[in-house]
Amino acid sequence: MNRFQDRRVIVTGAGSGIGQATVLRILAEGGRVTAFDVSEEGLRATAEQAGPDAPLTTAVLDISDEGAVRAGVAAAVAALGGLDVLVNAAGILRSAHTHETTLDFWNTVLKVNLTGTFLMTREALPALLASGHGVVVNFSSTSASFAHPYMAAYAASKGGIQSFTHVLAAEYAKQGLRAVSVAPGSISSGMTTGRGPGLPEDADMSLFGKLLPAIGQGFAGPETVAGVVAMLASDDGAFVTGTEVRIDGGTHM
Repeated sequence: MNRFQDRRVIVTGAGSGIGQATVLRILAEGGRVTAFDVSEEGLRATAEQAGPDAPLTTAVLDISDEGAVRAGVAAAVAALGGLDVLVNAAGILRSAHTHETTLDFWNTVLKVNLTGTFLMTREALPALLASGHGVVVNFSSTSASFAHPYMAAYAASKGGIQSFTHVLAAEYAKQGLRAVSVAPGSISSGMTTGRGPGLPEDADMSLFGKLLPAIGQGFAGPETVAGVVAMLASDDGAFVTGTEVRIDGGTHM
C-alpha cells in the first residue's frame, strides 16, 4: 500500500514505542516524515530502522517548550513543503498516590501531554488547513475513560486531549480538517515494562487485575497501534473525525 504517497507528515514521540512504530509504518506506505523526540539516541535508532534512503528527517524537540515548538514546526513545514498529517504521539506516564501528588508532578505531566499536544497542533494548523485535507491524530489513553489507579495526572491529561480533539474536529471541519484521537491500552512499550510507570512501592497490584486484554496472549506490540493510526490518517479514515478509537484488545469491554 502507498496510502501516504506525496503526504507530508510530522510525528512526535518518534524515538521509541508507538511513535517510532508509526514513523516506520508511514514511511513504509510512501510518506515523507519529520520525526521529533526529546531523545537524540532514540531518533538515531528510528533512523537506523528506517534505513539510509528513507524520506525521513529527525530533530530533537521538547514539545512542552513553546519557542522550540514554534521553530521546530516551522522548519519541518518548510523542509516538507507543507503538511498533511500531524501525529501527536509524544507523552510521559508518571504514577503516584493521588494524595501524595505534588503540584510540580501534576504540572509536569500536563505540560508535556496536554499542553505539548496543544502547542504542536496550534503551530501546525495553518499548514494543515492549507493542504485542504489535513489530519490530526492525537494520543489519548484508555485511562481517560476507565480507572487506572495511581495515574490521576496522566488520566486527566489524556481526558483533556480527547476533549481538545473534539473541539478541533468541530471548529475546522468546514476547512477540510479531520481530528481523531486513539486510546491505546494493554500495549507493550517502555511505559508499561515491568512495574510500569514508576508505580508506588506499596501499590495494590490487585487493582490492575481488570486491566488485561480479553484477546491474544497478553499486551500487543506498538505496531498494532501504528496500523490504526495509519488507517485514520490516510484516506481510508476519511469519514472518521471528532471521536476516539480504543485499541486495547477488549480490556475495557
